[in-house]
Amino acid sequence: MRYTGKYTEQISFPLGGIGTGCIGLSGSGRLVDWEIFGAPNKRSDNGYSHFAVKAEKAGKVTDARILNSDLPAPYMGDQKSGGIHSGFGFGPNASTMAGFPHFYSLEFTGEFPIAGINFRDSGFPGQISLTAFNPFIPMDSRNSGIPAAFFEFEIHNDTADDLEYTIAFAVQNPVGKKAVRNHFIKKKNRNFLCLECNEFPGDDYRYGNLCLATDQRTVSFQEYWYRGGWNDGIETYWHDFTTDRKFRNRSYEGEKSGAAQDQYDTGVLAAHLPVRQKESRKVRFVLAWYFPNMAKSWDTVYQNKSMAQVPVWKNYYATQYSSSWDCAEYSLKEFDSLFAQTFAFKQALHTSTMPKEAVDAISANLSTLKSPAVLCLPEGSFYGFEGCIDHFGCCEGSCQHVWNYAYALPFLFPDLQRSVLEREFDYSMRDDGRMGFRLQLPLGSPPQEFHACVDGQMGAVIRAYREWKISGDNRWLVRYWPKVKLALEYAWAETNEDKWDIGKTGVITGRQHHTLDMELFGANSWLEGFYLCALKAAAEMAEAMGETDKQQEYLSLYLRGKEWTDKNLFQGEYYGQKIDYREKALLEPYRGYRGENEGDILETYWNSEAGEIKYQLGEGCLIDQVIGQWHADNCGLGEIFDPEQAKKALGSIYRNNYISNMREFANPWRLYCLNDEGGVIMCSWPKGKKKPVIPITYNSETMNGFEYQVACHMLRAGMEAEAEEIVAAVRQRYDGYKRNPYNEIECGSNYARSMASYGLLLAYSGFQYDMIRKHMGFYPVNEEGRFFWSICQAWGTVEIDKKGVKLQVLFGKLTLKSFSCSAFAGQVVCLDRQISANEYLYLSFT
Repeated sequence: MRYTGKYTEQISFPLGGIGTGCIGLSGSGRLVDWEIFGAPNKRSDNGYSHFAVKAEKAGKVTDARILNSDLPAPYMGDQKSGGIHSGFGFGPNASTMAGFPHFYSLEFTGEFPIAGINFRDSGFPGQISLTAFNPFIPMDSRNSGIPAAFFEFEIHNDTADDLEYTIAFAVQNPVGKKAVRNHFIKKKNRNFLCLECNEFPGDDYRYGNLCLATDQRTVSFQEYWYRGGWNDGIETYWHDFTTDRKFRNRSYEGEKSGAAQDQYDTGVLAAHLPVRQKESRKVRFVLAWYFPNMAKSWDTVYQNKSMAQVPVWKNYYATQYSSSWDCAEYSLKEFDSLFAQTFAFKQALHTSTMPKEAVDAISANLSTLKSPAVLCLPEGSFYGFEGCIDHFGCCEGSCQHVWNYAYALPFLFPDLQRSVLEREFDYSMRDDGRMGFRLQLPLGSPPQEFHACVDGQMGAVIRAYREWKISGDNRWLVRYWPKVKLALEYAWAETNEDKWDIGKTGVITGRQHHTLDMELFGANSWLEGFYLCALKAAAEMAEAMGETDKQQEYLSLYLRGKEWTDKNLFQGEYYGQKIDYREKALLEPYRGYRGENEGDILETYWNSEAGEIKYQLGEGCLIDQVIGQWHADNCGLGEIFDPEQAKKALGSIYRNNYISNMREFANPWRLYCLNDEGGVIMCSWPKGKKKPVIPITYNSETMNGFEYQVACHMLRAGMEAEAEEIVAAVRQRYDGYKRNPYNEIECGSNYARSMASYGLLLAYSGFQYDMIRKHMGFYPVNEEGRFFWSICQAWGTVEIDKKGVKLQVLFGKLTLKSFSCSAFAGQVVCLDRQISANEYLYLSFT
């Protein structure tokens, strides 16, 4: 997507590895959101850190400017700053560099995982463009987890003169103000400016270092800007940059650290390159970081305690690199290879045959994997928050019922996805099968003491099935099958405090905690769909494990539950909840059980004024009412709900819940959709249906992940126009002006549920997979097309036209025993082929 003018104002494109934190490349070219210190750090900068460029002719500077465009308004000052002589009423912070010459405008291209900027100014002698990225290579979690930002500038000299250009990279040392050590290292043709501090010991959560690096042969540098009071440092830097051909080093090695006003130190590394008239040259920089220790600072238990009492452990990347300059050296050495593979992925995804809004939704939300919403634990396992607030991860624990929706990770980095489920089974399960839906850190901490979550726990069973089918690893299933069974059978366990299916009927009717943070008390298709899907998945896994008695038990429950659900929960136009919420007695079996931050159940759920149970659906039309079928479609499980009824339900969601313009709609909840924007609300009560006085939580919100889910499902049900309208409506809300295209929000920034958008790729391509049987298939929405695919240990593209199918592997190796396609009229082609990287398989239809 291309952004110009005001549509660049909210952009912050995350540059960082999986589990490493990131730095944001703003729509004006600034480096913002420095989230590299083991926690979110929204709306932050790092002093005067910036890129600058100058042009010289015959040894004299002809032009010098910051590689930014105009700072977006307003210009009254930062309202959150607490300084005596800063903040609102003092104008923009000088560290934005907005007061220096800069480029008049720019064009920002964001095709995640690669960003591009074309800087524009008629007064500058030459054309400057930037390509920025961090490696994103499916199936290669190590190289996709490098703690660094990669930059490549291209300078085109469009003048009639030979010129020398300098690109300077200035970065503040953020580690401390005492015992600072900035030092330059040269290794062969690689140059490193290392910013470290000996103020903190190596096991302190504040310990760390940064490194600026370039492989440009001709460089100059200043280990330190001038130390002085007031603005002496930036004044001297600009003087040096605009009057001297090269920086003369300044070192305070061995001197007492800190400036007169106890300021942070800044260093600068500059690359110099002559460019002949009408020619172009490129220069690369890497900014690497190393903050090896993660502190559990987000836990409210520790909020009022000293940091010395907070658990600390190592980031995974700290086991791969010994310092930021170690990482920078590797990054420069492998720059070409890492970019080539990242570019190959980007091209494969972005040229897939889908509407541009769908490609945008899929790709932009992958950025969540590069945000501080995710961590990688010391042994390499993946851990995610739901999202991020300003300075903490929001809603910890790889929350089951949120990450259920995130279909990107299992297909792109299946090793990381399996590690999530493994930690849940190993650390979050009680002996009777009850799972805490939030994994507690450090690993080994007791499971969460709260209700188990129906959609989360049944989702764990479904994910086990999915991860088994994606990996093709029977040994993995053998290892975890006993716990998968426990998780499923907790539904009817006598120890289940919430009495989900205590009579073993195939229908969940007990107290049901769910992703909307409260409980339902009557049978409903939403959570029942998870149960049916889990039963069907478990039956297939039981068969593979040779447990035919369990297979029959689960299958019988599934069939009974499905028949009852289709007959009793379908209300003619959509599925609902079977409850009389005036019946106070429904709450009585759960009295005395106290949950987190919750009093007696009657106090919490009984509305004595209206004589109703609060937070229920009743006759409401819920966005997720047939989500069980969506999961089944994505995982290859077949029918969960009656197909005709499910399609009717999707039509009802579109008619009743999709609102194309929000101006006349009342929403007392969180505001993710405003004014003339459109979206799908969580729940509606069509005309003639009774709405509870206090209905289900969040009912009038529009939450992106849910909207993507229902749009994907509509695509598979043949409702292409409706699905595309919904997806376009969501992405129009993230247009770069109103919101950041690379930060879809729900409960905080970088919200994991939005990775449900990856399901659009599965739906448009009609992707089928079973790596146990080594089978792959494609059933595209429009029969023909070109699509990216990723499975097991390989990824590539498939091209389908009237003549045949070309399946190309771009990374890894793929072994296939069978292949199917809609154009084969139901026939399965038997194969016995291994296809390696840059090889392809061609099957003709003739």
